[in-house]
This record gives sequence, C-alpha cells and structure tokens, in this order.
Amino acid sequence: MLVLTRKENEKIRIGKDVVINIFSISENNIKIGIEAPRDVKIFREEIYQSIKEHAKQATVNRKKVLGTNYKALKLNKIIENAEK
Repeated sequence: MLVLTRKENEKIRIGKDVVINIFSISENNIKIGIEAPRDVKIFREEIYQSIKEHAKQATVNRKKVLGTNYKALKLNKIIENAEK
C-alpha cells in the first residue's frame, strides 16, 4: 500500500486517466474529487461490499430456485430446440 500526504488543492494521479483532487481537509474529514473515464467504476468501500454480497446472494437464490435439476432443464431445452 502506498501512503501519501497531500495538502488542500493538491492532486494524486493514478495512471494516465485517474486524478484525485484534495478539496478540503477538516478534523475528521477529507473532501476529494475523482476524475476518471466513465467506464471506470468508483464506489465507496461499504457500497462495493454490499454489491458483492448482493451478487453472492443472487447466485445462492438462483441455485435454490432452479434446484438440482438445473442441468436437466438445460438439456430439455436443447432437446426441444433440436426436435423443432
């Protein structure tokens, strides 16, 4: 992990496309701005963890809904399409 010290109005550049601007610093808060291409996803850590957990739960729920016959369902669909 790289740890940097920055003052207000200073920047940090990550690669060619990402710039972190330090807007203000108070006792317990730092206000930052992040400039990045639209395809770069930026999340607060707690939101990122929530997204990961939601995706994990969706996978578990899908397996519960489909049950153990998931492979049979796929096979039946292939057979039905072949018979047409």
